[in-house]
Amino acid sequence: MRSIRSTKHLGLIGMLLIAVAFAGLQLTAVTGRASPDTKNYLSYALSLSGESRAEAGRRAIDYSCASQQHGPLDSIPWTSRKIAGESEEQCVRRLNDSVAHWSRNGNISGMIAPFANHRFMAIFEARPGYPLFLVPFVTLFGAMWGLWLAGLVVALAGSVCVLLTLRCAGASRRAGLAGQALYLALPTGTVAMNPLSDGLSLALGTAVVLGCTLLSLDRPRTGVALVLCGLALMFPVRYSQALLLAVALTAGFALRWAWLRRCRRPSARTGQAAVLCGALAVAVYAGAHLLSWPTGQDSAQDLLTDHYRRPDLPNPWPEFLVQERVFWTAWLRRQTTYPVLPVLLALSAWALLRRRSAVLSAALAAASAGILNQAGHPNLDQLPGHRLIVFVWLLPVLAVPLLLDREPAPWTGGEGAQRSPLKRRRERDPAASRAAAHRRPAVADRHSGRGAGVGENVGAVREHRPALPVADAPAGRRIRRLR
Repeated sequence: MRSIRSTKHLGLIGMLLIAVAFAGLQLTAVTGRASPDTKNYLSYALSLSGESRAEAGRRAIDYSCASQQHGPLDSIPWTSRKIAGESEEQCVRRLNDSVAHWSRNGNISGMIAPFANHRFMAIFEARPGYPLFLVPFVTLFGAMWGLWLAGLVVALAGSVCVLLTLRCAGASRRAGLAGQALYLALPTGTVAMNPLSDGLSLALGTAVVLGCTLLSLDRPRTGVALVLCGLALMFPVRYSQALLLAVALTAGFALRWAWLRRCRRPSARTGQAAVLCGALAVAVYAGAHLLSWPTGQDSAQDLLTDHYRRPDLPNPWPEFLVQERVFWTAWLRRQTTYPVLPVLLALSAWALLRRRSAVLSAALAAASAGILNQAGHPNLDQLPGHRLIVFVWLLPVLAVPLLLDREPAPWTGGEGAQRSPLKRRRERDPAASRAAAHRRPAVADRHSGRGAGVGENVGAVREHRPALPVADAPAGRRIRRLR
């Protein structure tokens, strides 16, 4: 028992050390992370905290313009923001003129300051979850430190969900810690730290993946609760990503259920998970429709009309498909230049072939949701970044650490047929195994009701059992003497 407790303490210490190291690295760049969309979320959060719309807009402009004066974050990997070609005073003047212009042209309602036309700002008005999450941080610590702390909480929460997902799926402690470290070191950690809604939706997505893994391991109550809460909270944060994730999980579980049925190994849990995710996908779509939030048609028009500055296209889809072809061609060309993601995906494929873990189905579905999200926004300006396709990085985060386990977990064909962490601890710890062996005779005595001499009586029966003579055996067979 003492060794089990020390093992738990080692895992906790490792998790805390990784978190502290990540936080220390992020302290080198407390600001300099703002993107053009940051001011929209910050203005929304400040309005929710009680500021007037005008004051919230002014403070959001000050933060955004001060942040963009810092150069690209060389100390933080995966950042791609370019240096603005204007001074802080010019930035403030430009944004204040934009607010005044759109206020004169009818954008006088809503929680966000009128940085653009009302139709474009409606996209961010439909994402109240992230600004609501920011309210306590910006109220207590101000804009700069509040946004940084909010990003740190989001990043660490997502990394802990990854660690728990791997451990629940039967991975070793070192594999779980490696998954946490990969989550924080890859673009998933960088996107989580950015003051945008993508990081919070990613953290909630990891909670959904954890819930799906628990569903596959026959832990329905906790799994269903995590899937429901994760997608319900993701809905007001970024409902389009919640919809795509639910659809991808539905398709993934349905395909897996069909495959298991074809192999004559049907799994009720897989079918139930597919039904649950499908119902949640329908609920997300219906909720967005009832609230009249922007749809995929609006997103396509936003891309093709330069944020609604030009008239809408009667049929945007042919030109949208052209943009898809141009974007993915450029994206593939970029991957050949910086092949980090292809290499990690190749390692993930190796893990898929080498290990059969309950986590891999949900990880594949989450990666598919990231590709679908990027396909819905084929904007070449987003090519150097990772935030729209960030869910695809969850596949290597959850799959590559499984390669650290020397012996694959045994697979018997059923869902969740893997060694539990406690059983593997006993296998690695001789003291725990001996303690479990000493407890077994007592359990046998309790069920048989014959006291401590059961083993001796069985031995006596075996000793006095007469051996069958060889001559009495059927022809062609030899019966060994029983010992």
